[in-house]
Amino acid sequence: MSGKRVDIVVNGKAISVLAGATVATALLNAGESGFRQSVSGEARGPVCGMGICYECRVTIDDLPQQRACLRVAESGMRIETGVPVA
Repeated sequence: MSGKRVDIVVNGKAISVLAGATVATALLNAGESGFRQSVSGEARGPVCGMGICYECRVTIDDLPQQRACLRVAESGMRIETGVPVA
């Protein structure tokens, strides 16, 4: 990765991340550990980091159920986690 950065919006908050970083990496580096909620209401986050576990699903640009570990963060991307902000 280069030192270039891209700006994305996570849960309504603008953040700057390294170009080439996955959405999962960007979220974790921004302090977001909960990417979605389980059926019992627990916060869930990435487990495998390669798209097998499906725990890192988020909404990206209004498309739900996107695996954050498989998507590269792009400038202007809007990401919503399924975990309410405390």
